[in-house]
Amino acid sequence: MGWTFVGMLEGHAARIPDALALVGPGPDRAPTTRTWGELAGRAARMAAALSAAGVRAGDRVAYLDKNGLAWFDVAFGGALLGAVNVSVNWRLAAPEMAAIINDAEAPVLIIGRDFLDHLAAFGSALTTVRAVIVVEGPEAGHPGLEDWLAEPAPAPPTHRADDDEVILQLYTSGTTGLPKGVMLTNANLAAIAPSATAAMGISATSVGMAAMPLFHIGGAGWATLTMVGGGPTVVLREADPTAILSACVEHRVTHTFIVPAVLQFMLAVPGVAALDLASLELIAYGASPISETVLRRCLDVFGCGFAQLYGMTETTGAFTILLPADHDPDRHPERLRSCGRAFPGVEVRVVDPANGEDRQPGDVGELWTRSRQNMAGYWHQPDETARTVTADGWLRTGDAGYADAEGWLYLHDRIKDMIVSGAENVYPAEVENVLMAHPGVTDAAVIGVPDERWGETVRACVVADPAAPPSADELIAWCRERLAHFKCPRSVDFLAALPRNPSGKVLKRDLRAPYWEGRTRAIS
Repeated sequence: MGWTFVGMLEGHAARIPDALALVGPGPDRAPTTRTWGELAGRAARMAAALSAAGVRAGDRVAYLDKNGLAWFDVAFGGALLGAVNVSVNWRLAAPEMAAIINDAEAPVLIIGRDFLDHLAAFGSALTTVRAVIVVEGPEAGHPGLEDWLAEPAPAPPTHRADDDEVILQLYTSGTTGLPKGVMLTNANLAAIAPSATAAMGISATSVGMAAMPLFHIGGAGWATLTMVGGGPTVVLREADPTAILSACVEHRVTHTFIVPAVLQFMLAVPGVAALDLASLELIAYGASPISETVLRRCLDVFGCGFAQLYGMTETTGAFTILLPADHDPDRHPERLRSCGRAFPGVEVRVVDPANGEDRQPGDVGELWTRSRQNMAGYWHQPDETARTVTADGWLRTGDAGYADAEGWLYLHDRIKDMIVSGAENVYPAEVENVLMAHPGVTDAAVIGVPDERWGETVRACVVADPAAPPSADELIAWCRERLAHFKCPRSVDFLAALPRNPSGKVLKRDLRAPYWEGRTRAIS
């Protein structure tokens, strides 16, 4: 048996029990610290409480709250039992949240006070949940987390994890609009940890910061990486630019992961140039490339190295990296458009998606990757898994790009229709289904259009019923009642008809073309 999530905790707790492990909002939201010994103790109590509630190995435990130290209690405590952490995207609408919790078949839901209104909206929709625990409780007739952890007497767990045991189940929307639970194992995390920490210089003396949502691989995966060395990790409730900068100064943060949109907001914080950010060694970023203008300002203001990470939930996060040395806007500005090269142990191919044959350097194709980082599959969706991962282990990313003669990878377009807005994935089919449910819409297509702040925003192309045509504001409001706001259109085009090919498929490239004209990249 190799590296495991629980083994990391137990190893640090045995070697450095009094060393600081976590800093962040506790169950009462007050600033709280956890040593490795304390974290291990709380994990044992969580395991006992979950066991008393009937949770067994293989069960999923749902967590619905913004970032906090309670997330780590659930993750490590569940792992001691062999249970799987399912972190629900708190930005979703209540019906979307309920669909994920039901799909995971979670018997226990641990929820933050901010989301009790959603719990009321769920009503009887939750079909598997037997126990609800409120992080800051007791509230609304449900026990509070601290009281719940105090009830059962901790008992030594009898479950021992293995390499292929699922640890995290992170949900990513499918092209059909249905959520897919990406199953990530101990082996997946063990595969990325050595190469990523070495490449970014993360060690026992590093101070990490987890600012991105823990329901994303950019939050959960990054937090795990910074914990590997045994140094402390600072956890922020939200990715607030001012809070990020304050935490960097107060806790002498050395390593963090920030999406480019948030980096832009950080640059706009009054007085940012005067802050003492000398502790920062590296800022990793992903979800979209950084513009040369923003990078130059970041280098000047933050004075540290930058590393671009390219990956996806299905690959346990990054499988390529553009190292700090490659971020040279003066000598190699062209490389800023690259997502770098593959990590050691990761294979990457650029193939013709129609036949799987390799493309030549410079020729655009679909990026495929194979490594131990590739997910175990989609929960209860074998057909979707087979469509994404080939029989010989190659994962189809759905992204189009090319490799140059030196092996630098460049993203060019998306094979899938996915839109990335502010690091959130939006699948047009899901939004189109909601638009088509409006009585004044006879046809609809959704595309991504360029946006300087968010990378892309959602634009609806609608054919209206001439007898009762809706306004753009009405359609946007309709979507906001039924979807998370980041999925909703920011703008609407009204067309007489959607362009379609002879088989009836909407020609979305034709719809997108006017907005992306003159750009070298067809994605942001």
